[in-house]
Amino acid sequence: MRYLIRYSLLMLLFICKPVATYSQQAYSLSLDELFRLGTENSLRLQASRMEEVIAGDKEKTAKTSRLPGISIGATTGYIGQSTVFRKGLAQPVHPDLPDWSHNYKVEVTQPVYRGGKIHYNIKRASLEKEIAALNSTNSKAEIKLLLLRRYMDLFSLYKQRDVFVRNVEESTRRLDDIRRLKKEGVVTRNDELRSELQLTNDQLACREADDDISIVSQQLDVLLGLDESLLLQPDTTLLYTAVSLEDYETYVLQAYSNYPELQIARYNTKLAENDIRLSQADYLPSLSIRAANTLSRPLSTTMEDMFSNNWNIALSLSYNLSSLYQNKHKMHEVKQYVRLRKNREDQIRQDIRINVRSAWIRHHEALDRVQALLLSVRQAEENYRIVRNRYLNQLSILTDLLDASSVRLEAELQLTNARTEAVYSYYELMRSCGNL
Repeated sequence: MRYLIRYSLLMLLFICKPVATYSQQAYSLSLDELFRLGTENSLRLQASRMEEVIAGDKEKTAKTSRLPGISIGATTGYIGQSTVFRKGLAQPVHPDLPDWSHNYKVEVTQPVYRGGKIHYNIKRASLEKEIAALNSTNSKAEIKLLLLRRYMDLFSLYKQRDVFVRNVEESTRRLDDIRRLKKEGVVTRNDELRSELQLTNDQLACREADDDISIVSQQLDVLLGLDESLLLQPDTTLLYTAVSLEDYETYVLQAYSNYPELQIARYNTKLAENDIRLSQADYLPSLSIRAANTLSRPLSTTMEDMFSNNWNIALSLSYNLSSLYQNKHKMHEVKQYVRLRKNREDQIRQDIRINVRSAWIRHHEALDRVQALLLSVRQAEENYRIVRNRYLNQLSILTDLLDASSVRLEAELQLTNARTEAVYSYYELMRSCGNL
């Protein structure tokens, strides 16, 4: 009676609670579309693109330092009454002066030589722009790998649901057979109750798989910018697509050329070397050409209320003597930064060899696991068929049949997981080589 009550409650729970996926519209999603929509709608990538734009604007700003500086100005003011002493501080006289002064000035300054500062500042901005682009590439690869993990989860969940649906059908047929055998007096009520409980468990497992599919689909819908009600269906041909593999050293060489983080480290080294040249520029003089035109009143010599116009061209040369002692420690600092950046390059190269080797081995391991589990699935199917026939002929007990069913279920799920892992490990290998 206790088993019967439990069975009735579980069946009521399963029947009364609606399945979310029934009301959702299916949408077939290929891997190419997954990557395209994922990169187009990623907020993280949008931020990286903004940083690229900012870096490009900084480069354009740095290039404007080659252009001449132009300034204009105007000054006006009230002139106070002057007092002129003709003899010491005696005999003061107040000459007639205009009450207002005006001054209008235009000045152009063209830098000629800054010790290389202008050139290396532009180069620095250009290197930072390249680094920003590489950061976007690196972020794009990471996002693709994260999306692929969710995509592979869908494969496993759909396979789970298919297996559980088939188990529900077989559990229903098994229960019908057991009820028929019970009427014939061959089996007991205990076998019938256990079969009813197994059917309920299979139905609940099927329901959980549907809910998990709905949850993962909604997560991907949000990340891809799709309607959240769409139920995504992965391209199953991906699991059976064969790819050609290269040897380990080939992938290492590809990583040395393409891996974004290593390229970023190289540009950071160039940036540090550029800072050395910028610091060295402080030891050099500065040369510029200046031209100006000034219109003013009153006359500065006679203070007559008249406008005067003056223009001039000058060559300005300056040298900061204090840089001889102020720049010494800065030079040592930037040289240490170069050594630090080169050390970072060496670290990344070590990481590349480790990561590529690990991904290469894991992918081959995943392929071997698929081949081994293909045999396991065939063996589990044959084992279930034999045990089922033996049970129907009363040569084995129900526990043996349920165990055989569980073994078959586990083998099929392991095979699907192995296939998805083989695909994912391949793209992990591509990521570690900088080819994703």
